[in-house]
Amino acid sequence: MPGDGGGAALLLQRGQRALLVTLVLLTAAAWALTIIQARSMAGSMETSPSAVVATGDGDMAGMGSMTGMGSAAEPATSTMAGLSAPGWSLAALAAFVAAWSVMMAAMMLPAVTPMLLLYRTIAARSMPAGATFAATWLLVAGYLLVWATAGLVAYAVPIAVSGLARRAGMADGGRWAPLALGGVLVLAGLYQFTPLKNACLRQCQSPFGFIMGHWRDGRAGALRMGIAHGAYCLGCCWALFAVLVATGVMSLAWMLLLTLVVFAEKVLPFGQRASRAVGVALLLLGLLVASGAVAMPWRM
Repeated sequence: MPGDGGGAALLLQRGQRALLVTLVLLTAAAWALTIIQARSMAGSMETSPSAVVATGDGDMAGMGSMTGMGSAAEPATSTMAGLSAPGWSLAALAAFVAAWSVMMAAMMLPAVTPMLLLYRTIAARSMPAGATFAATWLLVAGYLLVWATAGLVAYAVPIAVSGLARRAGMADGGRWAPLALGGVLVLAGLYQFTPLKNACLRQCQSPFGFIMGHWRDGRAGALRMGIAHGAYCLGCCWALFAVLVATGVMSLAWMLLLTLVVFAEKVLPFGQRASRAVGVALLLLGLLVASGAVAMPWRM
């Protein structure tokens, strides 16, 4: 495997600058699309939340089953109660996974950029320019494929949980939603202190260590590396995104907050301390929500 070599000087090469600019533009475009989707869905739900959930028609149809966005007059505890549609829909699933993938690109690309830049630096020493370009974007594709797959779970689990709640006679979300939301927050907080979280976070915090330990030659190797890195990121962040699903998938306030948390954990020097601080905050917030002292979610 090629070594790291010239370090910072190589990052300033033309190819590195082009990759960085492209990643910035892609992230900005993904955020723009995500904001448009969120605003559109919020408006649809405020106009007729029951129609959106029941019919699944219109833009982002399937998202209505999971956003939990009602009118401002509704209690915040209605979030979990509004998570499911009456049935499954392939069209809604496809729309949701597409929107989820765009959202993941917006939220995760900033944190994964250092690894992509380093990969291109190393790969350029053993591949022609065209092959390096293709391999880098295959790595990105593999990474996003993992998060798109996670979107299938994010779509299915709330629908299944809400269906079980209805069958159990818990149709009134105002009663059980605070406990459910609080439970998700507490679970996410506890996960921040687990060995699995720490092991996955170490892989995400050390781009060079990840590449050294998982290097695969060629384009197929780049795709495999992207999938592996995506799996580590999913292992690191799944509980945080469970909070996003529980509070409303298209909540811009939570998206921005979690993007900053993920970036701080993975890129900044105090990532481990930030992870523990976030864990404590989620635990406290979960207890407050479960007790009814704090209403959720916060929306923007």
